[in-house]
Amino acid sequence: MSTVLVVEDNPSQMELISTYLREGGYSVIQVLDAKEVLDKALSKKPDVILTDVVMPGMSGFELCRQLKNHPVTANIPIVICSSKNQEIDRLWGMRQGAKAYLVKPFSQEDLLRTVKFAMA
Repeated sequence: MSTVLVVEDNPSQMELISTYLREGGYSVIQVLDAKEVLDKALSKKPDVILTDVVMPGMSGFELCRQLKNHPVTANIPIVICSSKNQEIDRLWGMRQGAKAYLVKPFSQEDLLRTVKFAMA
């Protein structure tokens, strides 16, 4: 079973994403604070990381850069999941090292397809 580390500061969004992923056959690790992600990623070694962009303390873009610059997490695919839906946001996310960019709101099918693509 593949593991997805989900970084989302909104509890209802976290629950929705986690439910969709579990129903899709994934194991889920939940992190509410971007600053905890590196430690969790190093200890749990997820197959993919899914992160929001707008979060207190550290943006998803900053998190993406930090993960891509760490030798242990550099090869973990990252999916950015955000309500920021401008093309410039998508391009910036990809430049930070994200493998995929998913715009909120999304369907369960969209989420599962995007996570599967990121791990391919």
